[in-house]
Amino acid sequence: MATSGVREDKYRTFLYGEGEKNTKWRYGSPPNYDDVNKLFEEGRTKVWPSGSLEEKVQNLVKTWEMEMFHKTCFDDYKSVDPKNYTFSLNGRKPVTLEEKRKLGGGYNTFLQTTLPEKFRAYNPAEETVDSSHVAFTTAFPRGLALEVLQVYSGPPVIVYKFRHWGYMEGPFKGHAATGEIVELYGMSIFEVDEHMKVVKVEFFIDRGELLGGLMKGATLDGSTAEAASTCPFLRGTG
Repeated sequence: MATSGVREDKYRTFLYGEGEKNTKWRYGSPPNYDDVNKLFEEGRTKVWPSGSLEEKVQNLVKTWEMEMFHKTCFDDYKSVDPKNYTFSLNGRKPVTLEEKRKLGGGYNTFLQTTLPEKFRAYNPAEETVDSSHVAFTTAFPRGLALEVLQVYSGPPVIVYKFRHWGYMEGPFKGHAATGEIVELYGMSIFEVDEHMKVVKVEFFIDRGELLGGLMKGATLDGSTAEAASTCPFLRGTG
């Protein structure tokens, strides 16, 4: 399970403190971002000035991502307005939080595809929020870092370019670890209300950019892949 020894996070709010004492966490306690924060600080290409629009947007996105992945009760979300929130990927029809949950939540939300199933290296239709979490935290034991590269407009309609990256230090879907960096670039739009609560999110990404980097390793036999993906230590990271 994620540990909760750290009582503050430099980049995320609504994670610790009195306001979160009754929060329902997916893995029992608040996630610990020490490893991914270190990865971020060592690998970022931009260091935004304190208090700048870019820093504020970057921290908002990190907070939003944390709540989407780790809080199980919509009423515990504080970065978004749960009643009015919608999410859209690559111009698809926007979905509500409840509809998003039915898609599998987590990574599945970002990896929707219209590819025929036989061509899907990763098939979100067959994954749950927990199985996808295991798959990606196994492949990226130090996590996937996020940085905002540019902000094109500020609130109420925030438009920004971002970069995700991590090192494939574990297997993924029958492919051996490569130890190489895997990167994903994209654009996103966050609309916020007068209280700075997110009400609409749109992402524009190429899922093949992420999955292609995870399929470069040698093919593992079934027993090796299964042993790696069921490791109890890796199951609890993230």
